[in-house]
Amino acid sequence: GSDFEPTTGSQYELGVKTDFLDGRLSATLAGFILERQNVVTADPSNPGFSTTTGEQTSQGIELDVAGEILPGWDIIASATYLDARVTEDNTVPEGNRLFNAAETSANLWTTYRIQNGDLEGLGFGLGLYYVGDREGDLANSFTLPSYFRTDAALYYEQNNWQAALNVRNLFDTTYFSGSSGSRTSGINVGEPISIVGSFSYTF
Repeated sequence: GSDFEPTTGSQYELGVKTDFLDGRLSATLAGFILERQNVVTADPSNPGFSTTTGEQTSQGIELDVAGEILPGWDIIASATYLDARVTEDNTVPEGNRLFNAAETSANLWTTYRIQNGDLEGLGFGLGLYYVGDREGDLANSFTLPSYFRTDAALYYEQNNWQAALNVRNLFDTTYFSGSSGSRTSGINVGEPISIVGSFSYTF
């Protein structure tokens, strides 16, 4: 007969950052702990009702690298280790992993643009994305398998205009992008290969 108490959270993060290759690349390494309180969970005293006594904790380490390796060659990369679990609940066993939270994930996006000559302004891009195994629900009754996806891009820039062709899921990999929290309410399949062309002009 009353509204739930708001879910609250607290986050603690500690990191270090450094530059190398004469400042062309930057790297950041961070450790973090995220705690969520007042998570809605079943009320053991009143079947069919809910209460806000749940707690979830996510902790991990993330590494990010970004910059220009050589003239025209840019890179953005990251890797994450994540331990996300239920720490207090009335129905879900404590210690179960949170759904859709991969323990390991990594991605790399790199582009190269030709700097001189007849092909000056022509650029290429490549994206690599890895997501590890993920639990499909809080009961950890099923697992979504890991996947590896490749994206690509081809573009041409000249003065204040750009034409681009972007390809997502280049090799048409079949994968599961996530779960809505149960087998019956929906498991999302990743998009198949898609190609998008664009043209932009800046003035």
